[in-house]
Amino acid sequence: MHKGEITRQRIIERAAPIFNERGYAGCSMHDVMEATGLEKGGLYRHFSTKEELAAEAFRYSLAKVAKLRTEDLDRSQGSVHLLRAFIARFVEKTSPVRGGCPLLNTAVDADDGNRVLRELAREAFKDWRERLAKVVTEGIRNGEIRASANPRQIANTIIATLEGALMMSRLEGNKTALRDAQAALDTVLGCLTA
Repeated sequence: MHKGEITRQRIIERAAPIFNERGYAGCSMHDVMEATGLEKGGLYRHFSTKEELAAEAFRYSLAKVAKLRTEDLDRSQGSVHLLRAFIARFVEKTSPVRGGCPLLNTAVDADDGNRVLRELAREAFKDWRERLAKVVTEGIRNGEIRASANPRQIANTIIATLEGALMMSRLEGNKTALRDAQAALDTVLGCLTA
């Protein structure tokens, strides 16, 4: 990596928690200048717009969270075990990026405003749903999950339950809602087991 790429990456890493905590409208380029120690020209040498930087900061934050929550999950014990392990990791591991879940934050922040960020969040949810649905499909194919299960519905239920519980837990300042969601999803998965 040459110097320009290193600087660009450093800008993204330092801007990511600011955008994640404050949202697009709440984060100014001045905030990023303070966090990076760069002047305005230095920032705009690497990013043509604030929107471009926000998109890269979201991608960076999302990748860090996805790695934390999915890396090295044991697939050898089957699909239901894998889903339970993913849910447990979601509940126990907090975002490595200050400000919480970048997907939840960006989806809410960009809902009425920034179309680029809204599309990135929409694509991230779609990708997450497809990955979970694939696990359910594999479970059906392997005879672990009832054939009548709908992979998309199960994936949407897991995502909606976890993200809603995460929002509640953040508001309440504890993991009670997340643990309740985990217990409820465990019951759902138990009912799906073939």
